[in-house]
Amino acid sequence: MFFLKDLPTQDMLQGYAARFPAMDPPTVEDALKLLRRASLLLRELEGYFAAQGLSQTRFLILILLDRDLGVQGLSATAIAGKLDISKPIVSNTLKALAGEGLLDITENPEDRRARWVTLTAKGRRRLHALLPGYFALIQDFMAAGD
Repeated sequence: MFFLKDLPTQDMLQGYAARFPAMDPPTVEDALKLLRRASLLLRELEGYFAAQGLSQTRFLILILLDRDLGVQGLSATAIAGKLDISKPIVSNTLKALAGEGLLDITENPEDRRARWVTLTAKGRRRLHALLPGYFALIQDFMAAGD
């Protein structure tokens, strides 16, 4: 999350460039604007997920299991590898989603030590019910511009 609301002016950035010659003011300005916009979008998405009874982490796990039509499931290790979240948090979230009946966690058919994670019909319905609002939120946010 990027919490800076009051972005530096061009004059401020020029002042830094005078002191730190390697700094390119237009690049830094673009990066700060990007961080700010991304932060605002993330806040809106987190609010949307919360209203749906989910967290961003839960949503990401559900979407990972749904997005590739040729894949019927993933190992817990593969899920953790696809997310920038610690393995213990992924593991706890998988257990919670399974407890809600949104995922099935079974023995991995290729490795009995590993766990195989699949969406249940309930999990797929839940995800698909919130995707139209998710995509609309992103569309509206991007259409609004700066």
